[in-house]
Amino acid sequence: MQTEQTVSAKKRLTKRTFVAAALILVAIPLTIFLGILLGDRQYYFVSLLIILYTMIPFFMVFERRKPKARELVVIAVLCAIAVAGRAVFIFLPFFKPLVAIVIITGVAFGGEAGFLCGAVSGFVSNFIFGQGPWTPWQMFAYGIAGFLAGILHKKGWLKAKTLPLCIFGGMVVMLIVGPLLDTAALFTMSSMINTENAAVVYLAGLPVNGIHAVATVAFLLLLSRSMLNKLNRIKLKFGMLQEE
Repeated sequence: MQTEQTVSAKKRLTKRTFVAAALILVAIPLTIFLGILLGDRQYYFVSLLIILYTMIPFFMVFERRKPKARELVVIAVLCAIAVAGRAVFIFLPFFKPLVAIVIITGVAFGGEAGFLCGAVSGFVSNFIFGQGPWTPWQMFAYGIAGFLAGILHKKGWLKAKTLPLCIFGGMVVMLIVGPLLDTAALFTMSSMINTENAAVVYLAGLPVNGIHAVATVAFLLLLSRSMLNKLNRIKLKFGMLQEE
C-alpha cells in the first residue's frame, strides 16, 4: 500500500511544472500582446513561438533520459485526433470535441502535455478553419484547458472520472476558454476597445460559449472513460512520460 509520503510526493508539482506555469501565464500572454503591437500579420511568428514555449517544459521530462519515439507518437496521435475531430464537425459551428481531447490528454499525461496538445491542435486545425490573428489566442485558450486539467488531476482535485471531468470541462469552457476567445475577438475585430464594445462582444459570446461547453461535456461523457482507460494501460505498459 502507498504511504502518505508516497501519495504526497506524487501530488507535488515538479520543476518543469513551475517552468511551464511561468511560460504559460507570463511569457505566452506577453508574446501575444507583442504580436498585437507588431500588427496582425505577425500571427504565424507568434504561433510558432507559443509552440516553442510549450515544448520546453514538455521535453524537460526527458532531461535525465532519452525520449522514446512511442512517447512522442502518442501525443502526436492525440493532437491529430483533436484536429480531426474539429474538422469532422465543421458543419456544426462551435460544437467541437477539441477541448475534450485536450482535457483527456492533460489528465492522462500531465499539464505540460495537455497544453502542448491544445496549442498544436489549435494551430494545425486552423490550416483548415483559417489562420489569423486569433490563432495565438486559440492556442493559448485550448492549451490552458489541458494544463489546468493536468495540474488539478495531479493535485488530486480533479478525479479521472466521467462526472468530475464533465463538470470541469463545462466550467473551463464557460469561465476560461470562452472568455479568452471573446477577448481575442475584442482585440482582433473591434475597431475601438471600450466598455460598450466589450459588453457587446462578451454578451454575444455567451451562447457561443454555451454551445462549446455543451459539446465539451458531451464528448467527455462519451470518450473520457474509454480513452483514459486505454491511455493509462499504455502508460503502465511502456512507462511513458515518467520522470526517472
